[in-house]
Amino acid sequence: MDIASGDKRPSPEALLREAETGSRGRLKIFLGAAPGVGKTYEMLLTARAKHREGVDVVVGVVETHGRKETEELLAGLEVIPRRNILYKGRVLTEMDIDAILARHPRLVLVDELAHTNAPESRHPKRYLDVEELLAAGIDVYTTVNIQHIESLNDVVARITHTRVREMVPDSIVDNADDIEVIDLTPDDLIARLREGKVYIGDRAARAIDNYFSRGNLTALRELALRRTAQRVDAQMLDYMRSHAIEGPWPAGERLLVAIDSVGAAALVRRARRFAELLRAPWTALHVETSRDLRADEAQRNAIAEAQQLATRLGGVAVTLPGEDAAATILDYAQTHNVTHILVAQTGQSDWLSFLRGSTAQKLIRNAGDINIHIASMESRRKANPLGFTPPHPSRDWAAYAKSLGLVAAAGLFAFVLREALGITSVALVFLIGVLASAVRYGLFPSLVAALFGVLAYNFFFLPPFYTFTITAPENVVTLIVFAIVAVIASNLAARLRAQAIAARTRARITEELYLFSRKLASAASLDDVVWASVYEIALLLKVNVVLLLPKEGRLELAGGYPPEDQLDAADLAAAQWSFEKNHAAGRGADTLPGAKRLFIPIRTGRGAIGVIGIDSDRPGPLLRPENARLLDSLSDQAALAIERIHLAADIEKARLAEETDRLRQALLTSISHDLRTPLASIIGSATSLVAHGEELDAPARMTLLRTIQEEGERLNRFIGNLLDMTRLESGSLKPNADLVDISDLVGAALQRAQKILKDDKIETDVAAGLPMLSLDVVLMEQVLFNLLDNAAKYAPPGSTITLTARREGEKVAITIADEGEGIPPADYEQIFDKFYRVHRGDRQRVGTGLGLAICRGFVEAMNGTITAANRTDRSGAIFTLKFPVPPAPKVEALA
Repeated sequence: MDIASGDKRPSPEALLREAETGSRGRLKIFLGAAPGVGKTYEMLLTARAKHREGVDVVVGVVETHGRKETEELLAGLEVIPRRNILYKGRVLTEMDIDAILARHPRLVLVDELAHTNAPESRHPKRYLDVEELLAAGIDVYTTVNIQHIESLNDVVARITHTRVREMVPDSIVDNADDIEVIDLTPDDLIARLREGKVYIGDRAARAIDNYFSRGNLTALRELALRRTAQRVDAQMLDYMRSHAIEGPWPAGERLLVAIDSVGAAALVRRARRFAELLRAPWTALHVETSRDLRADEAQRNAIAEAQQLATRLGGVAVTLPGEDAAATILDYAQTHNVTHILVAQTGQSDWLSFLRGSTAQKLIRNAGDINIHIASMESRRKANPLGFTPPHPSRDWAAYAKSLGLVAAAGLFAFVLREALGITSVALVFLIGVLASAVRYGLFPSLVAALFGVLAYNFFFLPPFYTFTITAPENVVTLIVFAIVAVIASNLAARLRAQAIAARTRARITEELYLFSRKLASAASLDDVVWASVYEIALLLKVNVVLLLPKEGRLELAGGYPPEDQLDAADLAAAQWSFEKNHAAGRGADTLPGAKRLFIPIRTGRGAIGVIGIDSDRPGPLLRPENARLLDSLSDQAALAIERIHLAADIEKARLAEETDRLRQALLTSISHDLRTPLASIIGSATSLVAHGEELDAPARMTLLRTIQEEGERLNRFIGNLLDMTRLESGSLKPNADLVDISDLVGAALQRAQKILKDDKIETDVAAGLPMLSLDVVLMEQVLFNLLDNAAKYAPPGSTITLTARREGEKVAITIADEGEGIPPADYEQIFDKFYRVHRGDRQRVGTGLGLAICRGFVEAMNGTITAANRTDRSGAIFTLKFPVPPAPKVEALA
């Protein structure tokens, strides 16, 4: 709700901006109307005052230009040595941003904000160095002249007849915390020039006659004061919003500027100034028509650069497909609550404007409540005197030849049937050939076909025949109408063809995006996601792709298409910077543009999780705006898939950690109980024997000795189980398989378990004629022993334990059944887990929960299976082991 309508709460957006600036350094700009007004001098005076107050101040870079009074102000301030860069045999010096970041002062002085850094610097522009210093929490004092502000570049050029090449985005000025205008009257500045305090010798005289004329200085001074006033007004509004102070608020204005390839940059700058006056958000919209498909590289680059300029100036760049530019602009404006549309005067000639209608005229007729502003752009008429973008002829000579062939075939058909068709119908036959050429081969081949058709129609079908002379006036009219219809029809057909190609391209991209999303959704591993991502990006954008992911704080190459083994140092530095700062770096970016590739961070809600690098052998920008949006879409999907894999891995790690902790607790509980219980019995019995041995009779001493023996054996079994489980977990268990007889195994197990089975009845039923099995005798005996021990433990004394063995098809089944309480069905699988025991409440039996887990590990190591269930004939549990019958050995025939 707007504050003016009664809501007294502070604006959330303004509060958020205040919170975001809390961790950043503060920026103060000393703004001048022209060189020589004393910006650097005033900056140094202010910095020295801060230094006297105890603020940690260093000089990053200050240009004294040989002025003694400026050099004197540097005395007493710490100066960071500049970095030397060797370029084409010359040593250039630049501000050492890494040294400043390492020193991390409270305040750093950076002169000449619009300066262009030497090649191979991290950033091409000094204002980008300042942005990095601010992001690191360092306050910055800097200087700049009004002619370097990007949105005012055209205005200053018209005033001074000099275009400045070094520019600073308006966003730098807009985001500055303080702006101090260094004001000097034109007369005072001219006096300084004449005294040689700005330029020396003849250069000062030439400057006074040209750039530093009194009229120019007055206009520049007004620009500086007006731009600063706009910034102060914006700061005041932000303060009022963030503190819920009532006031007259802007009425929600929104600006849309429509751009094409001619004069786009100048129109964008004008839109930025207009938006500043309206205090409104703004959008630069380009409507991509069929003419754009025929545009050359320079025209496409002009659109791309204008949209990048709009983004730098704080706007939003949008590209929409559409054949009617005016209708597409109005549709976008109405759906986005646009209140003002800025469009350039078309510059096309009156006759063409009458025939086709200009975009501006269509907008005015159909705008409704939207305000239409027409920008007079003289440069558009000079750059485009024809009033339209001329299409570029196709270089496919085969298409021209085939088009002529189509018209020749149509003419031959008409010539054969000329008596039956008549002159008018013959023209229609030629039109069929022209239309077919336009649909199949495009505009220029069809225009050539139309010209050829007109000449053939005149030569072969209009009297006098076989000459280009026309005697009958009606034939002249027929030929003219035929020529006009042929050209218009070929143009319309070619336009439809271009639209169809564009539609197919968009449909293909949509289909590829859908298939890409399905690939990522089905990818089970990080390698699958990486491969699908680099392949799809390379396929759709026609670029070479690498993908880097972090590992132990450094980026490592995870994949590439075409495959890459390693990156050079420049590319690795750009990739690392892009990942750490969460901004694009490398070729075509503002940071480390000397790298071979452009690196773009892959982002999720948690920040950058990797970097995509792209490069191409094509000259010009790597990515046009529409391709940049497509890359954003692809990288967003890849980021979500990578995040999903990472989250799945994190969940698995958490599960394993939880399982490990549970096992650790179970092990400690089991060890504390199952070690202390037998040890307590052993120690107690031994103590009784030592203390009262002579007083005890023989049976009592024997009882104590048996107790020591039984508890020692019990302790030995427990230690054995722990060792067996350790072997299973480590993977070092390797069965020593041999053919064994089941009856022998059963007998050995029963003999070993004799003591623990002394209170139970044992019934065995081993079928006769069972085949020998390929088993490890030691492991199999331990399995049977553990199962018998489990049955004796959970069955009541005096009950029957049944052991059977019989053949079931190609397997031998061994079962051990007891007459205990059985197993809850929900625990059939869990009882084989380590340290798991069926809960019996107060009747819980002594045990570690390792015996059955060891049984499963041993059985599966011998290619068998083990299952648990309840008996069907009575209460009790039954465990079933199944092992495959080995193939019969081959008997070699005697020689």
